[in-house]
Amino acid sequence: MPTVFDLQANVMLVVFFVLLAVKIFAFVNSLMYSAESYLAAGKLTKPAWTIILGLGVVIQLMIQVGILNIVFTVAAFVYLADARPALAGLYRRR
Repeated sequence: MPTVFDLQANVMLVVFFVLLAVKIFAFVNSLMYSAESYLAAGKLTKPAWTIILGLGVVIQLMIQVGILNIVFTVAAFVYLADARPALAGLYRRR
């Protein structure tokens, strides 16, 4: 009979893979835009975003729980909520 701890382990595994997928998506998406697009949108530079998001993926794979993982998760969500729409808006206007 499954216990509460089994349920918790399964939920944490799902959360791990969902956050990993979000970070990988943000990292790959950051590679899609040119360096000039980041400057035109007034955001951090392309190398800065790709390093931050790439480190986030590596940290997620190496350290499953920790403050660094939380920091890089927030960075991925900031990229997706702020930088990505600004970059995509540049290409819609053309």
